[in-house]
Amino acid sequence: MMTLLIYIAAALAEIAGCFSVWAWWRLDHSSTWLLPGLASLALFAWLLSLSSADYAGRAYAAYGGVYIATSLLWLWLVEQRAPDRWDLLGAGVCLFGAGIILFAPRGG
Repeated sequence: MMTLLIYIAAALAEIAGCFSVWAWWRLDHSSTWLLPGLASLALFAWLLSLSSADYAGRAYAAYGGVYIATSLLWLWLVEQRAPDRWDLLGAGVCLFGAGIILFAPRGG
């Protein structure tokens, strides 16, 4: 459960950091948006390093599904656009795959 919370926090930090660049570049906001964005991206990297996964690649792969679902939540709450059924289906498939990667029993 703690890993899921870490992944959600990391996803929010990554999305916020990337959105700051989007806001500056695509929405013509001030370049001062980049400063908190850089801090947010650093926070993202630190949070992801707290994952309980044994290997970085496995942590990043499992995180990917959580990132996708959280991005759609951002789309809905921040950008005021509701995800459509295909968005939700795709996120569900990704979360299922992330769960397999993260929680599968491994020998050894």
